[in-house]
Amino acid sequence: MSSRHRPPIDPEQFRRTMGRFTSGVTVVTTIDGEQVHGMTANGFLSVSLDPPLVLVSLARRSRMAALLRRTGRYGVSVLADDQQLHSQHFAGRPVPGLRPRFEQVDGTAYLQGSIGRIGCDVLEIHPAGDHLLHLGQVTHLADTDRAPLVFFTGSYHALHAESGDEIFTY
Repeated sequence: MSSRHRPPIDPEQFRRTMGRFTSGVTVVTTIDGEQVHGMTANGFLSVSLDPPLVLVSLARRSRMAALLRRTGRYGVSVLADDQQLHSQHFAGRPVPGLRPRFEQVDGTAYLQGSIGRIGCDVLEIHPAGDHLLHLGQVTHLADTDRAPLVFFTGSYHALHAESGDEIFTY
């Protein structure tokens, strides 16, 4: 059946089905002047080992997409399982009393307490539907060994892994 004879994809079913893919949670940051800007994003992935490249997908109309065009740099903080409030805060649901703290390395900001930090120079920006794909050349890496924050079917969950007779809960 050719694509012009197929029924259109229902946006709600698309969102529901894509929600079945478990992902980590990140906060993408950039520094504009003296101000750190952050946004929660789970549209993040590794692209290449040689050279080291990553990609973050941002809505065309997002403030972060406009900022990255101007700053040309971004940081990705991979959130730990105890940073759910930070995820919500940077997703546009400010948490009263939460004062996110950042560490800066080479002009890029990272959320304190994150388990992974990836610094990038914007290499290319590609349009993709209602989003822009920001391909980043990795310039900085750091990580810690803690449990990740994961997102599945629209909510946060614990990560479980089995090894032999033991079950590990992160």
